[in-house]
Amino acid sequence: MSFDVQQLRQAVASHGPVVRVVVVKVDGSGPREVGASMLVWAQGQDGTIGGGALEWHAAETARTPLQGTLVQRIPLGPSLGQCCGGAVTLVFERFDEAELESLGENSIVRRIEGEIDSPIVVSRAMSNARNGQGNIELLFNQGWLLEMVSRPSQHLWLYGAGHVGRAIVDVFSKLDDINITWVDTTDDRFPTDIPNRVTKLVAADQASVVRYAPPDAHHLVLTFSHEMDLQICHQILQHNFGSAGLIGSASKWARFRKRLASLGHCEQHINCISCPIGDPSLGKHPHAIAIGVAAQLISGNRS
Repeated sequence: MSFDVQQLRQAVASHGPVVRVVVVKVDGSGPREVGASMLVWAQGQDGTIGGGALEWHAAETARTPLQGTLVQRIPLGPSLGQCCGGAVTLVFERFDEAELESLGENSIVRRIEGEIDSPIVVSRAMSNARNGQGNIELLFNQGWLLEMVSRPSQHLWLYGAGHVGRAIVDVFSKLDDINITWVDTTDDRFPTDIPNRVTKLVAADQASVVRYAPPDAHHLVLTFSHEMDLQICHQILQHNFGSAGLIGSASKWARFRKRLASLGHCEQHINCISCPIGDPSLGKHPHAIAIGVAAQLISGNRS
């Protein structure tokens, strides 16, 4: 996991000073892996380092007056009474608008505690990062912390801000490695609060923006109009894409297959669109659909 600077900037802009809590070391068994992080401010938080007593303790610590940084090593059993038999080391850092200016674009290295000079292992990892070598996302050594800046590796383009669209955004926005572009016809169709890593795109003709999606993007089509759905699918099939899904019934998909064929698409290409989306065995509740879609995308099973 890596440092999501965009999420941090949005949190500071919305809530003022924010404390970022990141897991930098796990000895034995822990609730989350190294790199897991959360943001905490006076009246709320975003992200998770595992929930339960550890997260409650971290949030309470983050809300105490903090200037700069703090390192805590927490034995989960003796200190918090958790069943995990390990120990977790957490780094707490306070950020405001001024501190955000010092963050790098590709990697972030800073002294949290200890020696003033960075250790050789950190300097070497930093050099490798600049040269595009190595795959270290987080390194904590002798009080120095090096993290790579988050670059979402998956792109989801979602057409439609109705009940299912909102449920899908609610589920997917919690995942660290996905960047979401959310498309609908007017601004008032979107909710007031748009989650982090979600870009709102207003387009009267939603099909016209398909060409701007990355060639490996995943597309989910669920607008209020069957005709609009069809035109979006038509545009998707004319571009490279990672996967595509269409909300609807078997009868809707049968009609769409015929109409897409009449628009010049071959059967093999049409079969690259999945309809219905998600796992029908989970039911038709919007969040049930969203959970099924998320499970397919995470597992790589998009058929």
